[in-house]
Amino acid sequence: MVARIAPVLVFLVAVTVIAELADQAKVFDVAAREAAHLARGRVWRLWLLVVALAAVLTIVLSLDTCAVLLTPVVLSMARQLDIPPKLFAFTTVWLAGTASLLLPVSNLTNLLALHPFRKLDVSYLSVSWRPAIAAIVITVVVLAALFHRDLPRRYIVPPTPAVEDKILFWGSAAVCLLLGPAFVSGIEVAWPASIGAVALVVLFAVRRRSVLRWSLIPFKLVGTVVVLFTVVGFLSSHGLEDLLRRVAGTTSELRLSATAALGANLFDNLPAYLAMEPVAADSPHRMLALLIGVNCGCLLTLWGSLATLLWRARCDAARVDISWWSFLWRGLILTPLVVTGAVLALNR
Repeated sequence: MVARIAPVLVFLVAVTVIAELADQAKVFDVAAREAAHLARGRVWRLWLLVVALAAVLTIVLSLDTCAVLLTPVVLSMARQLDIPPKLFAFTTVWLAGTASLLLPVSNLTNLLALHPFRKLDVSYLSVSWRPAIAAIVITVVVLAALFHRDLPRRYIVPPTPAVEDKILFWGSAAVCLLLGPAFVSGIEVAWPASIGAVALVVLFAVRRRSVLRWSLIPFKLVGTVVVLFTVVGFLSSHGLEDLLRRVAGTTSELRLSATAALGANLFDNLPAYLAMEPVAADSPHRMLALLIGVNCGCLLTLWGSLATLLWRARCDAARVDISWWSFLWRGLILTPLVVTGAVLALNR
């Protein structure tokens, strides 16, 4: 258990430090404002660029980066441009979930799934790419349909924010860009993440030491992951696996995904994955069906994932009201479509 959880925790800490320091260097602020410039005053163009930015951040730097760091940036941008903010709020949180299927580093659940994939001697990406593309496309289509009245709007293009320290900015941007190819190179993902985090810590120690503080390390999140591993391990040794196997079945991947989605929305996606992994670990397609359920299907309740809870806190801080009901009814439109579509793409 320790050998399995240690690389996941190292990656989690390292990528969080990278994301926080990149945010301090204004990498995400500049990216969002550059998107506003490229869109040339049209909301639909700006939204598509935010879609691309949210998807890339989720895929390369994990869903927490998108939900936690990009959300306040795009909400602030929407307020300054006098654009209804819910379009961008739901874009970040939904893509944080559905775009997190592509790479192992995109979600903690995917990192945990690497162990069964390696035991099966199957490349994760070879199984995930079709469902991941389907999930992203379906999410974008549903967002466009739900917020179609906002997309034809126009706005006045704002100035690009000033960068106080260009060395910090370009150094942080370079680390973020290099992580993408490093994560798909086949190297254990904890290594490039750790190297990138150390490089940025050293750079900030030289250029802006005041930013470096212990709060950059997500102690509560690490503690939560350790507790979840312990609790699910205890329950699995006391009959949980047999119960889940009966509920999820052994033949239908859609039934497995639906069961995983239900568990994620009731109890959070990480414990849902940990509890159901033994039910799916005999097949790469069943493993991916499980991930479809816990990654893409956890968007009905505000506690369906830790990223969603953190996103809601950022929305509250920006005075954007997202009630549990408004989140649920929109999720009821998206979730069945994206889970079904991803599972169908998996079986093509």
